[in-house]
Amino acid sequence: MTTSLKIEGMSCEHCVKHVKEGLEAINGVKSANVKLKEKSAVVEHGEEVGLETLKAAVVEAGYEVA
Repeated sequence: MTTSLKIEGMSCEHCVKHVKEGLEAINGVKSANVKLKEKSAVVEHGEEVGLETLKAAVVEAGYEVA
């Protein structure tokens, strides 16, 4: 499955790395492609990973899901 998220609050590549690491730490997430310019993340994951789990990882990293 693929889920796209709009992320607010990222201002540099360090932010991108922080969000990417947070998303990829979730069991069942295969990859996370986080883009600063687009303020977005595209996450490849198994069906067992829900949207709320992805959102929670972004919030835990210190950012907001729009």
